[in-house]
Amino acid sequence: MFAPMEGVTDEFYRNIIHELYPEWDSYACDFLKVPTNTAYPQKHIKKHFGLQTLADTGQRQKTIYQILAAANGLIKETTLSIANLDLTWLDLNLGCPSKTVCKNKGGSYLLDHLDELRLVIKTIRESFPHTFTCKIRVGFNDDYNFENILKLLEEEGVDAITIHGRTRKELYTGVANWDYMKKAVKTVNIPIIANGDIWTPKDIERCFDYTNCHSQMFGRSALKTPWLARQFKNNESESPTTRISEMIRYYSRFYEETAKQPLLEASRIKRLKSVSRYLFDEVPDGASYKRRFLLSKTFIEQMNVLSELKQNHGILS
Repeated sequence: MFAPMEGVTDEFYRNIIHELYPEWDSYACDFLKVPTNTAYPQKHIKKHFGLQTLADTGQRQKTIYQILAAANGLIKETTLSIANLDLTWLDLNLGCPSKTVCKNKGGSYLLDHLDELRLVIKTIRESFPHTFTCKIRVGFNDDYNFENILKLLEEEGVDAITIHGRTRKELYTGVANWDYMKKAVKTVNIPIIANGDIWTPKDIERCFDYTNCHSQMFGRSALKTPWLARQFKNNESESPTTRISEMIRYYSRFYEETAKQPLLEASRIKRLKSVSRYLFDEVPDGASYKRRFLLSKTFIEQMNVLSELKQNHGILS
């Protein structure tokens, strides 16, 4: 599962992934923040999900609509609007560690306020008749409430739980603790989806074996290796040269598609940098190439970096 990521997994990006790497079983839109004062018009709900996605039955069924909500938000109205689009999967973001989000009592804030969490979950469950999941961290400052959170979500009818193995306080430091997924599988009777520091096909195997989870979701690792699902399903190995060839194919296709958007060149380059910064991590001397790539101000400069990378590794095509 390709994780929802704010500022990344909009419809445009998902279309690229759907075209180049159809091996992903699902992918999610970046979260829609539930309003607190005035309900969104239906056209806004549609646009956030993506008009092209709605028109493509296969893509629509593979796409998860994620929302972020606080207990005082217009949850019922927003959820019903999403349900009216005949979408099959709604996910609630309970993991966002942003200070702004938590200050507004959404995301991982709710993991420390279970009465408010229950109200949010109950309202969504009563308003959405299809698959409803939650993506959580293991707690806010600590894991004290972890089992209580799991049981609350199960009691209120959540269909599956994605667990990122860190607290909100940890942000993305250290290594995600897979013990929490393993514990969750034994604590509740609904599917557990593992998330956090699953980078390679070997990691995927290890995580399944260790946690006995139902599924896995990938965020930063999916940005680093957008073809990861294909690697795992086809048992593909990867060398520096195959990575470089794939990353150039991915980047070039992405740049072609940005031409269809009403963006200035600087905005196109900024957008491309945001989805490319992890690609260099497994490339020899990747830090140097990455620095030059991210400092580039034009597409030609970026392509010169990639061309040099190809040449230095003997890639002919």
